Amino acid sequence: MDRNRYRFLSLWTLPAPPAAVYAVLERPEDYPRWWPQVRAVTRLDGGTGVITVRSLLPYAMTFTARETRRDPAAGILQIALSGDMAGWARWTVTAQGPGTLARYDQVVEVHKPLLRRLAVPGRPVFRANHRLMMRAGRRGLLRYLEAV
Repeated sequence: MDRNRYRFLSLWTLPAPPAAVYAVLERPEDYPRWWPQVRAVTRLDGGTGVITVRSLLPYAMTFTARETRRDPAAGILQIALSGDMAGWARWTVTAQGPGTLARYDQVVEVHKPLLRRLAVPGRPVFRANHRLMMRAGRRGLLRYLEAV
């Protein structure tokens, strides 16, 4: 196993229709409005942007996100990542009962030098940091969906 490679899965149940959830998730430039750890999103063009995230730990990750798949009918949004981390991330939005299940899959290799040096002792902390970020994102999205 590569000590700098991470695979994440998060499942968010949301009491809103899939189309409404998808409409919010397909606008990453609005993520900082509802997701506290997404500090900045700068669009470079229609399908590419630079994103900076920072969670509980005192470091930020900046990466370029390039859209590789946008399929509203299938509920899929996928990006390729490069920069402080490289790999891919995908939202899959499906109906679940009266609401939505938003599945977030991510496979990345960390390139940020500090995180690479701390890969072995820091791995459990980095994974916990990611869980906290995802939990806060779900809470923020719930509030955002209620307000729109």
